Amino acid sequence: MNQKINSNAPPVPESLVEVRRGSIIESRHRGYVVAVGGDGRVITQLGERGLVTYLRSSAKPFQALPLITSGAAKRFNFTDEEVALACGSHSGEHVHVETVAGMLKKIGLDETWLKSGTHEPFSREVARELREGRESPTVLQNNCSGKHTGMLALALHLGAPPETYDQADNPVQIEIAKTIAHFADVAVEDIAVGVDGCGVPVFGITMSQMALMYARLVAPPSDFDLEVRRACALIVRAMTEHPEIVGGTTERLDTELMRTAKGGIVSKVGAEGVYTAGVLPCERWPQGFGLALKIEDGEDRRARPTVVIESLRQLGVLHDEMLEQLAPYATFAVENHRGEKVGEIKAVFNLKMGDNS
Repeated sequence: MNQKINSNAPPVPESLVEVRRGSIIESRHRGYVVAVGGDGRVITQLGERGLVTYLRSSAKPFQALPLITSGAAKRFNFTDEEVALACGSHSGEHVHVETVAGMLKKIGLDETWLKSGTHEPFSREVARELREGRESPTVLQNNCSGKHTGMLALALHLGAPPETYDQADNPVQIEIAKTIAHFADVAVEDIAVGVDGCGVPVFGITMSQMALMYARLVAPPSDFDLEVRRACALIVRAMTEHPEIVGGTTERLDTELMRTAKGGIVSKVGAEGVYTAGVLPCERWPQGFGLALKIEDGEDRRARPTVVIESLRQLGVLHDEMLEQLAPYATFAVENHRGEKVGEIKAVFNLKMGDNS
């Protein structure tokens, strides 16, 4: 496969979501959807799958892989919950803060070493508590604090300078870039690199390469090293068994999907309308597959969850009771200021399956 990235090719999106008010389509959200099997064959696609965009937080499970394959996670006795947090974009709830603090204690550092910055917690309840108490968010409440703590642990284990763990030339980030390249089947030098919202390198690859990464995460090829395959299994177990650590206890798409799928899906959102998932081998998909999508305008509250749920439904992954549980994420009402329903936001696309479905 090893497809060289061409970021100059004009992307061609498809209409995915319509916002209707009465009889009029008031807005549309366009984007890209691609599902890829572990062998690299495209199962289905909408829009140009060669679009290059950043993984953003969808990279987190792969940023955590060197933490495990290096032996750092074992050395510091990280639990499955702590591994899940390193892979997650948490809501900044008390359970998340306590878990990050516990990880830092294990590696002998404190929160002043974290370079992720601060933002208001994703949890609306915690954010409200801070505002009412006139308190500022802490670095531990940053959704990336678990990832950054994992990077610090890897730096200590490798003997790399922990002061610069966030820099692209630090051995920590070099190992991560190699992992991204390995799973995406692309040369390191062909990956577009920017700076993520939390300050560490962020990687730009094609949509099909994103999907391939997740197909390989849930069903790693037999020619991958044994330690890599074991690390994949650990990450899949940690994320699917502790979905509230990956996201939050309430109102988080990743958490609700993994709870509902009961171990059948690894789900991970990224910023700017990015979404990735790995569907584990099952009766419908014996080899599993990876799913990647991108909402062109970056909308991640009404468009992204709608496309995620509909894509997984059409691919035969979600059905019956699962769809009922996920109904709040599948479509949204347009309401006026009196709370009356005056329209609807819903998916309007159809996935066409190839011979490989």
